[in-house]
Amino acid sequence: MYNDLPIKAMIPEIRQLFRDQDAGILIAEPGAGKTTVVPLAMLEEPWLDGKKIIMLEPRRLAARSAASRMAASLGEKAGETIGYRVRMDTRVSPATRIEVVTEGVLTRMLQQDQGLEDTAMIIFDEFHERHLHGDLGLALALESREMLRPDLKLLVMSATLDAAPVSALLGENTRVVNCAGRTFPVETRYVPKPAAAELESWTARTIIRALDEEQGDILVFLPGAREIHRTERELIQSILPEKVNIHTLYGSMPAEKQDEAIRPAADGWRKVVLSTSIAESSLTLPGVKVVVDAGLSRASSFSPRTGMSRLVTLPVSKASADQRRGRAGRLAPGVCYRLWSEEAHGALPETARPEIISADLAPLALELAAWGVQSPAELRWLDIPPDAAYAQAQALLRQLGGLDDAGRITPFGRRMNTLGVHPRLASMLLRAAELGLASFASTLAALLQEPAGLRGSSAGAGGAGTDLRPRVDALLAAGSSARPPAAGADGAAVRRMLQESRQLRSALGSPAPDPVQPDEDSCGMLLAFAYPDRIGQRREDGRYLLSSGRGVRLAAAESLSRSAYLVAAEADDQGADARILLAAPLREETLLRAAQHLLHEEVQVAWDRTTKSVRAHKRQRIGALVLKESTIAQPPEDQVREALLSGIRMEGLDSLPWTKSSRQLADRMRFLHLHLPEWPDLIEDHLTDELAERLEPYLTGMRSAADLKKLSMQDVLLGGISWTQRQQLDEEAPTHIQVPSGSRIPVDYSHPETPVLAVRLQEMFGQQETPRIGGGRVPVTLHLLSPAHRPVQVTRDLANFWRETYFEVKKDLKGRYPKHYWPDNPLEAAATNRAKPRNS
Repeated sequence: MYNDLPIKAMIPEIRQLFRDQDAGILIAEPGAGKTTVVPLAMLEEPWLDGKKIIMLEPRRLAARSAASRMAASLGEKAGETIGYRVRMDTRVSPATRIEVVTEGVLTRMLQQDQGLEDTAMIIFDEFHERHLHGDLGLALALESREMLRPDLKLLVMSATLDAAPVSALLGENTRVVNCAGRTFPVETRYVPKPAAAELESWTARTIIRALDEEQGDILVFLPGAREIHRTERELIQSILPEKVNIHTLYGSMPAEKQDEAIRPAADGWRKVVLSTSIAESSLTLPGVKVVVDAGLSRASSFSPRTGMSRLVTLPVSKASADQRRGRAGRLAPGVCYRLWSEEAHGALPETARPEIISADLAPLALELAAWGVQSPAELRWLDIPPDAAYAQAQALLRQLGGLDDAGRITPFGRRMNTLGVHPRLASMLLRAAELGLASFASTLAALLQEPAGLRGSSAGAGGAGTDLRPRVDALLAAGSSARPPAAGADGAAVRRMLQESRQLRSALGSPAPDPVQPDEDSCGMLLAFAYPDRIGQRREDGRYLLSSGRGVRLAAAESLSRSAYLVAAEADDQGADARILLAAPLREETLLRAAQHLLHEEVQVAWDRTTKSVRAHKRQRIGALVLKESTIAQPPEDQVREALLSGIRMEGLDSLPWTKSSRQLADRMRFLHLHLPEWPDLIEDHLTDELAERLEPYLTGMRSAADLKKLSMQDVLLGGISWTQRQQLDEEAPTHIQVPSGSRIPVDYSHPETPVLAVRLQEMFGQQETPRIGGGRVPVTLHLLSPAHRPVQVTRDLANFWRETYFEVKKDLKGRYPKHYWPDNPLEAAATNRAKPRNS
């Protein structure tokens, strides 16, 4: 059963591991045979006790292939002892003891039976790929084992995985088994693509070179189906050696075409398989001795800021590049052509980022809510979902009706979670079924999951433009007749979409045809159910504002350009205004009916800087979109006051009616707050909370800047302080200081840290020390003035001035003002506010 695979030698150790404990890690290098040998080796273990083994494979092709190979080793077909469950394809029977499933299927099984009572072991194969559902499946399985099934055995397997964090997650004593692979030497040749060359043409040239230089079949890694088909066209147009077949291999291909691509070539023939990363691991392609690697992969990147996902093409990690390279050495020595330089290889990341870090987390959030978890922190993860993305996912689910305001799943959300599609589409399908449009919605949902299948169609037959409606019509026509798909359409994709549509309609339990006839608004209305955050309102310049606040645009003028409203099902999320890729129009009356649960009526009372007054409006909104607006004559008084305060903040404190005395009062209060912090902080260079609180009672009945002029700022400032504080204010921050001449001189507090007393020098004769305020703590800054009221000295130390500086100043002043009194001893002279004392 094990042939001569390296894993055979490790089976006794693995068996003993699971007799001793319930969790383990197997690191088996490529070619070791772990995927097909380990599950079969567990079948006769006593702990299995009549229960089954579930093995998780990240990809559908790998799941079907692994099940078929294991079944063949028992002389059976898939569906007997060994079966599989993948989306739209299940082969199991009552006799099945090992089920190979894809990641989403495992999540469904756990949700339906949290204890997995009929299962003894879950195997997570190729766990290094770190897909979202793989991380989720492990988190749920760990919770299940902790709460319900302490006997549930878990095995994590990978060829390239850092075992330490996984071991810590599974438990301190989790053992790690290492197994060498069975690979042959692979020569690496770097053939970097010139900057001016197209990827597909350079890949085709390298394939032709490899066909000439090497023997055996060739496996080519490209980022996606688009590049695969372009490279295929390049090869077909080239002169290839005789007896060479070209095959394509990617996830959305029909199963029979995938199986054909991985079967051995006929005797005397060679094959070239153009593949995505689907062939990177778990698959064995007999006859492959050469790998041509473009070094790129495509993944979905989600932006919590915009709520949009977009496909990005990125360089692969070193681990992935090594996995791909190893495909050439499974059966014999091989060669790997890398379409990048050796220097560029050194700059590649060591491993790929886990999908959970950059994915749309709405499906995860719904699954966790269905599990009974409101925060990811309640479970154990290798990488916990990012807070921002998770919060955005929960917000979307609330819009869709899947979660309540507390983050708990609703009955509607539970129904959404049974459909096995993205929550957006699930919400749309359920709401459409309530309206009698289940069949139409199922077709639309199938198309939205694979829109490229009809992207090549003509506008009349399938809608190569932005408008989704012609494509839906084309798919409906293909489903209702035996006619072939429209010209340019992907026939296999159309068949998949029709199959998906039938399965969704069956899951809804709805009849076909629909009891309600769809109209021209039906597509846009259903999209609004799925994409409530992407309802777009036309702006004056022809661009659109989405209900999420994101700007979008149509790339060119088309029929949709005249639509007042549309729903953008797909946008590229590039630049300030994303380019709309797929959308459908929507009339306002239909929008109001379809989005009733999203409508929010608000009263907005705000300061208008143009009119310098408070304006009040009632608005009907969907997110950032204002659908209707009207003026309110008598808005709530408390909101008017708040708007007035907001206006004062915008316009600044100078918008208030300050007088000379009220400004001085404000400055005196600032002085006291600076030196006595217990005093209220009323005045800064902006409207403080304290001052706003004082102003509020005086604003009743006011609506504009003109009304504000009626305020008495003196009353406002004094109104909130006690009688004791008023006395303290007068004593410690006096408005005037009486000087030796008898004059009462005003104190300038405009710089509260250094109050100024500007006084003629002659009026200070006889005063020895600098006057002090603030309870004697703060000396004033004396601006000693000439008879012409010009400063001749600035000081805070009057005694020192008399002693050190006065005589120099006196000489100058006596020369300029000879008729004035300039005594030799200023401390004994009589102060005067005249040229000379009266009795002199």
